[in-house]
Amino acid sequence: MLQPGLSLEITFSVTPDLTAKTVGSGTLDVLATPVMIARMEQAAWTAVAPHLAQGEGTVGTLMNVQHLSPTPVGMSVTCRAELTEADGRRLVFQVTARDAHGLVGQGTHERAVIQNDRFTAKAQKKLASQP
Repeated sequence: MLQPGLSLEITFSVTPDLTAKTVGSGTLDVLATPVMIARMEQAAWTAVAPHLAQGEGTVGTLMNVQHLSPTPVGMSVTCRAELTEADGRRLVFQVTARDAHGLVGQGTHERAVIQNDRFTAKAQKKLASQP
């Protein structure tokens, strides 16, 4: 059973391939919002993965995040996710991103616990029934 309080941090360097200009979310050479969000999600699923039953995984269902401050190429960012609520299959995380100067982003993220095989089969069924 997943209990609130599980947390994990992921630290990474902002490189040119992680900028808004490169990923297409803007025109500047600063950390792209989609990259920040992806690392927040990575921290969340990684925090709970060891506590899931065999064959289970999680998928993102909701992200509500503010990107508050730019981080230039060359700086490090630490994204943290903490499980704050576990209600059946629904998991709620508090997520943050920080650089050496403080808070870069913050918000909430929800994930659902799924059966990996069933979820993959559902996705493949869509592919098989394309018009």
